[in-house]
Amino acid sequence: MTTIKGPAIFLAQFMGDEAPFNTLESICKWAAGLGFKGVQIPSWDPRCIDLKKAAESKTYADEIKAIVASTGMEITELSSHLQGQLVAVHPAYDAQFDGFAPKEVHGNSKARTEWAVQQLMYAAKASQNLGLDAHATFSGSLLWHTVYPWPQRPAGLVETGFTELAKRWMPILNEFDKVGVDLCYEIHPGEDLHDGITYEMFLDKVKQHPRACLLYDPSHFVLQCMDYLGYIDAFHERIKMFHVKDAEFNPTAKQGVYGGYQNWIDRAGRFRSLGDGQVDFKSIFSKLAAYNYKGWAVMEWECAIKHPEVGAAEGALFIQKNIIKVTEKAFDDFANTGSDEAFNKKILGI
Repeated sequence: MTTIKGPAIFLAQFMGDEAPFNTLESICKWAAGLGFKGVQIPSWDPRCIDLKKAAESKTYADEIKAIVASTGMEITELSSHLQGQLVAVHPAYDAQFDGFAPKEVHGNSKARTEWAVQQLMYAAKASQNLGLDAHATFSGSLLWHTVYPWPQRPAGLVETGFTELAKRWMPILNEFDKVGVDLCYEIHPGEDLHDGITYEMFLDKVKQHPRACLLYDPSHFVLQCMDYLGYIDAFHERIKMFHVKDAEFNPTAKQGVYGGYQNWIDRAGRFRSLGDGQVDFKSIFSKLAAYNYKGWAVMEWECAIKHPEVGAAEGALFIQKNIIKVTEKAFDDFANTGSDEAFNKKILGI
């Protein structure tokens, strides 16, 4: 068993244009003051990091590490959620997802995909230069518009879609393997990898690639009415990252999992600040510790009700309270009568 590292915080939802949220150093000082020990860095935000430079310059990567270390913190992982999304985009979403990419590739899906793939390649090398062993991303999607199909999906459509998705990701996975970093997909609605079945389908297509790992976030499973504890039992060997995020699902006579096109505050399923939702974190932390999870517990804040700074302050304490310092001895060691092979045979009568 392993004591989970933490608490840590994903910076993406907190970065802003005003101090202390506008530079890596100042936001790390703020987070450290709340009790966080690590930061997960959004690789697309230039206020935090220049991803290309971190990939090409070990000196620059060391400077980024030093900035974080000077605040008493450490980098847990890099995230490329926005770039990973762009590895696979159905044309129906082109206009919306262009905003995740630089203007020079807007309106050119082929160029945008090439840019995204290069970003992931940079992320692999940057992670290595920073001394990290895991990286967070999204899979992107070619099939999401068919998730609840009408008319019915043509025969072979899903097979073709996952074959193409795997084709795009295999070179990236191989690059991460080359630098010794696990690529962790956040299983998430809107992605082709949105539950356990789709993840298994993808694994089959990438030939069970050892670097095709998981970022575990129970909030997305609450909103899909999935067994998020059983998910750990099924996939614990692949879980290399953990987003600690709460959620609630309160269906009514008028809406359920699809939310009726409502804003987050009015949906039956919505994300909440830690401790305000329905996720059984005591059981999650227990399972991960028992399964020898060696990574960080990283708070991701997404709540339509509570102020983010309040959510962050409460989140640091919440995670610290739930981290289990694992035992190094059995509780009944005091009653140990000793043993050897002869003694054991005597007890068994053989």
